[in-house]
Amino acid sequence: MRSKIQNKYTKVQLAPNCFIVKSNTLHSNDFSADIAYGLSRKNKFIHSKYFYDKNGSYLFDKICDLPEYYLTKKEMQILSEINKDLLEHLDGHNMVVELGSGAATKTRHIFETLSLLHQRIEYYPIDISDIVRESSQRLQDEFDNLHITGIVDQYENGLDYIRDISGKKLIVFFGSSIGNFDHAEATEFLKKVNLAMNKGDLFLLGIDLVKNKEILERAYNDSEGITRQFNLNLLCRINDELGGNFDIDSFEHVAIYNLQAKRIEMYLESKAEQQVSIQDIGMTINFRAGERICTEYSYKYTISQIRTMAKKAGFEIKSIWTDKQDYFALALFSKELKK
Repeated sequence: MRSKIQNKYTKVQLAPNCFIVKSNTLHSNDFSADIAYGLSRKNKFIHSKYFYDKNGSYLFDKICDLPEYYLTKKEMQILSEINKDLLEHLDGHNMVVELGSGAATKTRHIFETLSLLHQRIEYYPIDISDIVRESSQRLQDEFDNLHITGIVDQYENGLDYIRDISGKKLIVFFGSSIGNFDHAEATEFLKKVNLAMNKGDLFLLGIDLVKNKEILERAYNDSEGITRQFNLNLLCRINDELGGNFDIDSFEHVAIYNLQAKRIEMYLESKAEQQVSIQDIGMTINFRAGERICTEYSYKYTISQIRTMAKKAGFEIKSIWTDKQDYFALALFSKELKK
């Protein structure tokens, strides 16, 4: 019997053991409303969640393979090294919930580990992008023991969907996506993850660590210009989906490390004074030369900050693993039970 929450989704079967559920309330006008709001502010911004249309997801996969972009490599390295340690914590966990699953590249390590314990693994990838359809079908071909229910929705709604599903859950949030929230927002988000967990559930979180400014800025200003394309793709998306007339060549990608705030800041900077129209939202925007649109903040953490944030969110820390250079961390949390 479907719950009230599950009734808010349309379910489609892609394969015998592969389903997609898409929120009936996830509308394309969210994009237009958010663009109208963000570009009407004095300090203009576009939410980073809108990077990941089909082309944006493709470009991000290319970014992950770049030599300068250490985040994916370090996280994959840690995942490949902690199999034995992770097995010690996994006791009957046959359900994996992934936030922002994308292509699910890193999750394959988790499936390989869990396959040592279980003949059947339940997988619930949650992603705002329809890329979850493609990745779910590919995973179904690779892992015979996977039973997949892909959830196309915002993270918080996806967590509501899986909350009452029985079985021990391992929730994973890779790629240091937690860094897109400021510290207060990150703590509040982790509290929502905590609320979706039951006794015995675990949460595995990937976090980029504070490090040398030059290393960080190189990671977001690659020599091949892929990150530049990724950032500018936001303007292409506005042109394609909302009838915008952004001249892509009139904007430049900027990525700098704010040492005081401990965050990478990404912008699109207008090269000249110009006027842009977005037909579908009836909007005309005047840009000054050098004026910026903020597209992403990516906060970096210390181990001490990770511990503090986890405690505030009601988690017990089971383990924190880092790579040999201390560039990146994977933290395993359990729900701290009230005494």
